[in-house]
Amino acid sequence: MTQITPELLQRCARIGSSTWADALDTLCIQGVTQGITQRAGQGRIIGEAVTARHVWGKLGDFERADFAVGRLVAATGPGKVLVIDVDGQAISTFGGIASTAASLRGATAVIIDGACRDVDEIQETGLWMASRHVSPLTGKTRLRLQEMGGQVTLGGIPVKEGDLIVGDDTGIVVIPRDRLQEVLVAAEAALAIDDEVEAAVRKGVAFADAAAAANYIPAKG
Repeated sequence: MTQITPELLQRCARIGSSTWADALDTLCIQGVTQGITQRAGQGRIIGEAVTARHVWGKLGDFERADFAVGRLVAATGPGKVLVIDVDGQAISTFGGIASTAASLRGATAVIIDGACRDVDEIQETGLWMASRHVSPLTGKTRLRLQEMGGQVTLGGIPVKEGDLIVGDDTGIVVIPRDRLQEVLVAAEAALAIDDEVEAAVRKGVAFADAAAAANYIPAKG
């Protein structure tokens, strides 16, 4: 298992989601989430996944204590991205007060395949938040925390505890921890090509010529 050192994380943080997506394609790894939208926070986030799964039901199906949002908040912190799988349901599992608590713990991000609420309050905290839905519908007595630390699904992509999560204005990608080194090598190679093409274009070279010279998009024929 790759150890995520501060130096390794610094290398990874230079790379945007689009370049990571290209690297994942090169290695035939599915890692680009779908349908998850950023709701609050600024800039690029990167960190290790902390996973949680809620089961859902109708109002009154569970005890209020089963919601266990305090356990979710307690799992957040610097360098940690809390990934909550609510099976894509439009039931809120994180709101303004929980987001305030997470931000005070220095949480890197919270990402939910489900819903959040109190978006205006979340934005005020500065917490980086993304979710499939925004809904005022509370998870109290509708959701039960089933598991923490297990494999979950985020936007159609499996996520294991400790996988690397990258999020920015373009999207959210999941890099499997056990393949991080090879994906990083591919991503840095792709970034170098991007930089080469951009530098040539800025010097006045036609895009098609610059792309062909760097084997970015080879000339046809």
